[in-house]
Amino acid sequence: MNLKEGNYGILHVVPTPIGNLGDMTFRAVKVLKESDFILAEDTRTSGFLLKHYEIGTKMFSHHKFNEHQSTQQIVERIQAGANVSLISDAGTPAISDPGFLIVRACVEAGIRIECLPGATAFVPAIVMSGLPNDRFCFEGFLPPKKGRQTRLIELQEESRTMVFYESPYRVLKTLTQFAEYFGEDRLATTSREISKIYEETTRGTLAELIEHFTKTIPRGEFVIVVGGKDLKKESKKSKDF
Repeated sequence: MNLKEGNYGILHVVPTPIGNLGDMTFRAVKVLKESDFILAEDTRTSGFLLKHYEIGTKMFSHHKFNEHQSTQQIVERIQAGANVSLISDAGTPAISDPGFLIVRACVEAGIRIECLPGATAFVPAIVMSGLPNDRFCFEGFLPPKKGRQTRLIELQEESRTMVFYESPYRVLKTLTQFAEYFGEDRLATTSREISKIYEETTRGTLAELIEHFTKTIPRGEFVIVVGGKDLKKESKKSKDF
């Protein structure tokens, strides 16, 4: 495939591994090597990945603190013919990471965008959860303060499975809030360190998960999957659902 289209270049949105470097695709490596430059959330973090795959393409920082200022300049360079790749520290850019602004600007400018398929944390988490996944609601990170209570109240009526991202420092607090708003007997799972050595998925009711993480210090990045309204534990048999 020719990376150029007309007089414009292309913006490639390239997923990178969320843990295991072996999850990088052949296509992703090829696109990064052929790009004129790479936009990286953190050049130091991405530097390890590029070195591992012997990718010598020049990188520039593109993160939430500078994307408003740099987006127009990047669009102009792509319009001038530059072929650009966008990566985040891990997973698919724009999914709870920088990327939305540059993608939207390129759409408005008539620039071709290619998003490669690849790693993102919530897909394996919801598959491993055992909760209904034919329809689900991805919430990413809840607002840390303003708007958090309002969103939790709105989600009380959500019938689909809900997916959240959370840091280890707020896991217990978030689970406790979920129990308060959704009920202690609501079924849920936590998945941490997905694709890494210490990957772990824990299943149970919100009350059981709170008990678990009261005794066990949460470590690593978490995906919390919560069953929709009315999905509660019946009197039972098994500890894991």
